[in-house]
Amino acid sequence: MTAALPTPLDLAFELAPVGLLVTRDRVIERCNRAFAGMFGYSRQQLVGQTTEMLYPSHAEYEDIGARGVRSMLAEGIHRDERIMVHRNGELFWCAVSGQPVDPAQPYACAIWVFEDLRPVRPVRLALTPREREISAQILAGRTSKQIAKDLALSPRTVETYRLRLMRKLEARTVGELISRLLGLP
Repeated sequence: MTAALPTPLDLAFELAPVGLLVTRDRVIERCNRAFAGMFGYSRQQLVGQTTEMLYPSHAEYEDIGARGVRSMLAEGIHRDERIMVHRNGELFWCAVSGQPVDPAQPYACAIWVFEDLRPVRPVRLALTPREREISAQILAGRTSKQIAKDLALSPRTVETYRLRLMRKLEARTVGELISRLLGLP
């Protein structure tokens, strides 16, 4: 008896040059080779696990999840750039887009695309979870007021974190901060 040949759709999913993921209630139901490789796991190690294992901290898992629900309910899709964690503990930037199967229930079943940004945006120093969140928002071009609203902080608190990031990265201007966050010299 011969094995069934994969369908073109199965081949597209498996061989896509970006990480593809299907989740149900934030539990991994299916992922492709690129996704598993990006995080340093086999597909068998990922399927059935919560996506929390891919985040640097529980707080980031919760905060990014809450923002994802809000944007999927409002716009039907969620896009962001965030720092994720490899199996070996290495932090890396990742561009993420997700769309729910049913827009009224964002996490019931969702389809996700992950692009590894390591080649163009290395993580060069240790940041706290809040600094990582604010860095991602700064890179998205958001103002302190927008970041404060999104993260349920005061604009003054966001400014304090922005200044802390500038000191850590030895940036004199926001432009330099952005360049250093992007891994540029």
